[in-house]
Amino acid sequence: MEHLTIGMHIQARDAGALIDGVIAAERAGLETAWMVSGGPSPDPLAVYAAAAGETERIGFGTSIIPTFPRHPLAVVQGAVVVDQLAPGRLKLGVGPSHKPAVENTYRFEFVRPLQHLREYLTILNAVLKGGAVEFHGERLHAEARLQAPVDVKVMASALRANAFRLCGEIADGAISWVSPPPYLRRVAVPALEEGARAAGRPRPALVSHVPVSVSEDAEAVWEASREQLGFYPRAPYYSAMWVDAGFPEAADGTFSRAMSDALVIRGNEETVAERIRALPSFGVSEMLAGVLRLEGDPAAEARTVELLGALAREG
Repeated sequence: MEHLTIGMHIQARDAGALIDGVIAAERAGLETAWMVSGGPSPDPLAVYAAAAGETERIGFGTSIIPTFPRHPLAVVQGAVVVDQLAPGRLKLGVGPSHKPAVENTYRFEFVRPLQHLREYLTILNAVLKGGAVEFHGERLHAEARLQAPVDVKVMASALRANAFRLCGEIADGAISWVSPPPYLRRVAVPALEEGARAAGRPRPALVSHVPVSVSEDAEAVWEASREQLGFYPRAPYYSAMWVDAGFPEAADGTFSRAMSDALVIRGNEETVAERIRALPSFGVSEMLAGVLRLEGDPAAEARTVELLGALAREG
């Protein structure tokens, strides 16, 4: 069976707790610690730079750093620090984010996001992998040189076919979020392959964010998923993805029980392990586990992390 890398979304209220979460994920056996980014939340590259000296092998992933608020060379500055402190361990995930977040938070005009992302990735690839960039695009400009190239994987977010196609063409991987596995197999994988063929390169990795809980309490898992994931269909891009995945109720912002069942992996240890091991059959290269927090069963998180670590150690 194709190897499945197992990583986990690290969540905490402050930088110190995030660093502790990264350390705990490594001790549990997980292969990648993933952090989101946006607004005034702690900068994941800064957290990873601090965690580098406290860890030995765990990878560091950003999912994602929004492209509109930061020039790519500003992101390169932080990425180079992380790579110098933890060589080869950074998966730099970037993406345009979404129109409401960009325009309401920053008052930046959210136009032609894929064009912006293409130019952004082009700059990152040139300077991080080639050591120098001289790029003059329609949206972005960059001229810079590093002392030497670094070993950073450049990835991007993707929800619909065009974004997956772009990732297949010029990224080291595509990062999906709250996308059910059958949708990834039907839409993401062919688009990644199409982009890769056009560029004459192998299909890059597919990272799938997967909510998970080792719990047999179906009602508790449903309530947790509705609370922690239910807002996604109210965002236009996510709503369109869910409709395309076969859930028309998402068109009016609804997060249904059927959507939760299609997305969330739950059950006892054996059931959860079996479904996780099946993810490569959907084209998934890495599981970005989102461990659900269950009211009334705080031990469920510890059980879930323990199982994820055990599966990661299986190789």
